[in-house]
Amino acid sequence: MQNRQLGPFQVGAIGLGCMNLSHAYGAPPSAEQGERLLLAALDAGVTHFDTAALYGFGANETLVGRVLKPQRRNLILGSKGGMAGVQFEEGIKRVIDGRPEAIRRNCEDSLRRLQTDWIDLYYLHRWDKQVPVEDSVGAMSDLVRAGKVRSLGLSEVSAATLRKAQAVHPISAVQTEYSLWTRNPEIAVLDACRELGATFVAFSPVARGFLCDALHDVATLDGKDLRRTMPRFSPENYAANLKLLPPYKALAQEAGCTPSQLALAWLLHKAPHIIPIPGTTRVDHLTEDLAAADVKLDAGLLQRLESLINEKTVAGNRYSEQSSREVDTEVF
Repeated sequence: MQNRQLGPFQVGAIGLGCMNLSHAYGAPPSAEQGERLLLAALDAGVTHFDTAALYGFGANETLVGRVLKPQRRNLILGSKGGMAGVQFEEGIKRVIDGRPEAIRRNCEDSLRRLQTDWIDLYYLHRWDKQVPVEDSVGAMSDLVRAGKVRSLGLSEVSAATLRKAQAVHPISAVQTEYSLWTRNPEIAVLDACRELGATFVAFSPVARGFLCDALHDVATLDGKDLRRTMPRFSPENYAANLKLLPPYKALAQEAGCTPSQLALAWLLHKAPHIIPIPGTTRVDHLTEDLAAADVKLDAGLLQRLESLINEKTVAGNRYSEQSSREVDTEVF
């Protein structure tokens, strides 16, 4: 696989998002299954792994840290703070907290779970709108000076917030959802990243499974699956979105690849400063995803893809009203 620049690092053009080994899409796989997937990624040459304090309320970092420890110096490991699980009397809840003391605590906890002395790329997982982003990034820059973090990133932020953060400390990467059916980064953030020299890390690049042609009935989703809270996956909206799949699959066949490979190849063709991080629990899907780096798409097919699936043809918002208020991205 060809390499791309990720801040100061060279990594494979496709990384691995580790979230769904512990979080979000219903019951996670067993620790043994997660270990098998991570080891397969290592064997396949993946050099960029992405996790967060939030995922599984620390379980994902624990898994990733244990499995990757023997190869730690050969890998680029990203994690995130500023949003984590906090213990309350009624149980653990997700809390967004960008105060400097919370950032420092999140980082120390992540280092311990990851069994490492440093994190290569440390993101502010969400901008806490009660705290100036300059204060949060200032605390993160202290972590860089202390040698605990090597570079900084932001997740789900607007171009304006990116520029504010950049004035405090160089930002190596911005991570936001980006795929054919989530095009918000095209408004301003992609250009801002290019201008500032930051890599754009695209999560959910296969549209949370939609562009894999694997989910045809949302009623089959686990009761705790995060997609049940997303308007795009409501029965009415999803039925409308499914009509996009037959012509999309025809384009994949024309390109000589699978639907998921087409989604990833589209991202790689958009700009050289974009790195997708698909996630999976299956080794065969991992192999399929990584092979997307070799798919070639011509300009005509790219144009037809973008005309077929875009912000005007997809039914439903990507987040609920509550979740939308928690992010800082531009919207069409």
